[in-house]
Amino acid sequence: MVQRKKLRTCRKLVEKPDLFDALPDDLLECVLSKLISSAPSPSDFINVLLTCKRLNRVGLRPTVLSQAGPKALAVKAKNWSDSAHRFLKRCVFAGNLEACYTLGMIRFYCLQNRSSGTSLMAKAAMKSHAPALYSLAVIQFNGSGGGKNEKDLRAGVALCARAASIGHVDAVRELGHCLQDGYGVRQNIEKGRRLLIEANAREFFQSVSKTRTRHQSYYFQLARATDAQIPCSPLLSDFGYNVEAPEVHPVNNFLKEWFESGVSDLGNGLRLCSYSGCGRPETRVHEYRRCSVCGKVNYCSRACQAIDWKTRHKRECVPPLAPLINDGDADGLEGMVEIAPAEFVGGH
Repeated sequence: MVQRKKLRTCRKLVEKPDLFDALPDDLLECVLSKLISSAPSPSDFINVLLTCKRLNRVGLRPTVLSQAGPKALAVKAKNWSDSAHRFLKRCVFAGNLEACYTLGMIRFYCLQNRSSGTSLMAKAAMKSHAPALYSLAVIQFNGSGGGKNEKDLRAGVALCARAASIGHVDAVRELGHCLQDGYGVRQNIEKGRRLLIEANAREFFQSVSKTRTRHQSYYFQLARATDAQIPCSPLLSDFGYNVEAPEVHPVNNFLKEWFESGVSDLGNGLRLCSYSGCGRPETRVHEYRRCSVCGKVNYCSRACQAIDWKTRHKRECVPPLAPLINDGDADGLEGMVEIAPAEFVGGH
């Protein structure tokens, strides 16, 4: 008998359902909002959007873009393009205050669109965005974007006071100098002195908190290996002499890179603020005041001068052999007033 071979029956492969497709959009929005608010760079968020069409669609919703943090908007000057401009505008339309401030600064100083840049910063300032308030104060103090006679010292002081009330360190320091010098406000040396001490105390404790976080992470790892006790906090010598320089806002790095890398010409006779963490350029010749001692550096504000003095210029400031003829403003504050070391907590 011929045995018949049994025919094999092919079992149909059952496709497994895609669990990602089953996730609701609300959950994806929540995850992407957390990502864009804490992303250390724009590429970390953009790479996620490029993964699939659904992530791209959900990630560009206003509810997600409104949560973008400063670092997620920190585009490099060398990477500036129409697409980067469009992305920032989408964040602005979503109501993101950081995007309003960032794009406002770029338009005002880099693209020289003064009115649009000012209105964007004002939009953020109206919602109590401290860096925007302070930047508008600097513009008012210097009359940036206009003539020398367009300065509005009272408006600058008012904006500075608002930013200082929110806790902006540079604004507190700037307001202290204004009160000490009677610049745009009635002179009150004692109150100005207190504000300068407050500014340095805030700066000190901010630095201590950052250092403590890093040190505690190290100490916890060390304790696991050695069973050692974890100290409460690291000690800093000289009451702030070794305190790190404050963290620079990404848009200030953008401004500095924009002009120093040659992406755009600064203009004949125009100078950048000498503090490396600022990046603000002059909008007219001799807009910023020079150091009254050496005359080699210039600053957009007293706050920038104070930080640069503490971190760098103190070691380099040497009076010239010939008397310095100041090219600053003839409003009684021609040279930048030298910051005395005693104005800093534990200064040297």
